[in-house]
Amino acid sequence: MQPQILIRPAVEADYDAVARITRDAYLAAGYFDNADHPYIRQIQQVAERAGKAIIWVAEREGQVVGSVTLAVAGEPYADIALDDELEFRMLVVDPAVQRSGAGRALVEAIIEHARSSEGINAVALTTGMTWESAHGLYTKTGFQRVPDRDWFVPDTDIKLQVYRLDVQQL
Repeated sequence: MQPQILIRPAVEADYDAVARITRDAYLAAGYFDNADHPYIRQIQQVAERAGKAIIWVAEREGQVVGSVTLAVAGEPYADIALDDELEFRMLVVDPAVQRSGAGRALVEAIIEHARSSEGINAVALTTGMTWESAHGLYTKTGFQRVPDRDWFVPDTDIKLQVYRLDVQQL
């Protein structure tokens, strides 16, 4: 049995671990070829991100093993959120402990947070077309595809898929 996972807001002492896990997870999944890619460098700027969005971490036995960024419509890190949606981005788990429940714990905490947030009726997210393990997690936790909201990363041919979960019907 895996030790318990604690989901909590990130603090400054977590930022280096969040940056490392985010970089390593994206590279291990094959999303980018190397750590010098501009987007990889950008997503490692955790202090800057924390000033503009909410970051949560998953902690197991005192170690940060995952993180996620939350945003609502109109905030800098919201790409697709509608007015009644909580959007999450950059959900990552340390490749050394993937498939141990940390990702699912983060998603379940996000759903519970959305359910208890006034004015929020759904959770939305964007994911890559080929990110099969992510698709599986989102489907298992009740998310459904919303193909009419899929979009392309600006100035690229990279199409991203949108998933949504109505939390008021749960």
